[in-house]
Amino acid sequence: MPSARVGARPRAPRFAASAVAAALVLSGCAGGTEIQSSEDQRFISGDGSATAFDAAERLEAPDVSGTTLDGEEIALSDYEGGILVLNVWASWCGPCRAEQPVLDEVHTEYADLGVEFLGVNMKDDDTAASAYVAAQEIPYPSLYDQPGEIAQAFRDTVPPRAIPSTIVVDPDGRIAARVIGPTTYGQLTELLDPVVVEFDLGDPEQRTRVAEQEAEEARESAEASPDASAEENGSAGEPTGDAADEDTD
Repeated sequence: MPSARVGARPRAPRFAASAVAAALVLSGCAGGTEIQSSEDQRFISGDGSATAFDAAERLEAPDVSGTTLDGEEIALSDYEGGILVLNVWASWCGPCRAEQPVLDEVHTEYADLGVEFLGVNMKDDDTAASAYVAAQEIPYPSLYDQPGEIAQAFRDTVPPRAIPSTIVVDPDGRIAARVIGPTTYGQLTELLDPVVVEFDLGDPEQRTRVAEQEAEEARESAEASPDASAEENGSAGEPTGDAADEDTD
């Protein structure tokens, strides 16, 4: 597959806070542990530390582009005007598998709040990656970046070998938040909510929670089950027409 392409956004310069962001990256990197891929290259599994950047401190996201696992050409600039959650993953990465249900849940809940997701599959076999996407039923696309060029483009924000890692890009194409390591539901929603409100994309508190919806469905199913059982038991206890005639006789 074609490799990812990296270019600079032409709209605004980097802010002076890049040095601060770099220092935060180093501190997050130090807290991680090394994991090893099938290619015998070492990668950093971060501790899940998160950083939210104030509007005045946000760096411009590089305008990376490439080909998805489905063969579609996509660029980050395609998502301008909305919030983009960029998640770096690999099929051989255990923490990536552990956080996938979180990403799916947040993706569903924030779809109507101007939030979209894009995966970046790096240092992986495309066949294994495609099989992983199919097995996990991941609902959003992923760029195939075997060389890790996209991660290198974001090296001022996350360590290039940090898998998984998650970056939140605001509607103006600036990096609003990042997570080094696997994220959680509470952590990711707390990073997204202020950006949704900042750009007036809706009220995150009014969103439908997947967990609450599933609990309600389970409760309704449980409430319906006794009624169904009672009907079955009642039907079983009533004599059939022939049996009723015999009893009458």
